[in-house]
Amino acid sequence: MDIAISRDGDVVLLTWNEGENRVNLDSLARLHEIFDVLDTADGPLAVVLTGVGKFFCNGLDIGRFEPFSDEYYATLKELRRTIGRILIFPAYTVAAINGHAFAGGALVSCAFDYRVMREDRGYWCMNEVGIGLAVDAELWPILTNRLPRATAVHAVTTAHRFDGPEALARGIADEIVSGDEVLARAIVVAQSYASINKRALRYQKKVTHGDVAKHLGYDFSPPQRD
Repeated sequence: MDIAISRDGDVVLLTWNEGENRVNLDSLARLHEIFDVLDTADGPLAVVLTGVGKFFCNGLDIGRFEPFSDEYYATLKELRRTIGRILIFPAYTVAAINGHAFAGGALVSCAFDYRVMREDRGYWCMNEVGIGLAVDAELWPILTNRLPRATAVHAVTTAHRFDGPEALARGIADEIVSGDEVLARAIVVAQSYASINKRALRYQKKVTHGDVAKHLGYDFSPPQRD
């Protein structure tokens, strides 16, 4: 599983480089492995996730399993839990959306505190209804936790492909830049928040996102003033 780790100052950069960067049990296990390590990291820290080439993350690995198979449901369950973990991770997180973010990939982007998206190429899209699937009640709060409700409703009922300017206007992206600036800008944003006190941020994220994280199946203790 090719999700590489590097460092730029206080920013840990996660680079997903596996073609279309599909979500499956292996890629999710790799993310947990990385966050297990980062959980114990000392000193200032922020995290950036990006892809390579045309794709940030192109959704569930449907070619690996059939919809409604046991592995399909297991992957959805683990995707929810992974997003819950990132939501309350005690460091500032930035998604550098270098290319297409479809379905599960769009949901992954919503786990991050800030989203920098390419303005000139690539789409953010919840395409489930377009392929005969649907966003269920377990996944829906991932979208409404981050996006304006009207945007979330439009995304899941139409499978609309939002380009960079549309994504910015509709509250999906926090910022759009040219393709060759996405990663550099994401690192600058992340670095600017890397020195936030981790204990305070952990508490604040549990207050802010804790109910959603629990709904998604990520188990953690109630927020404590530690």
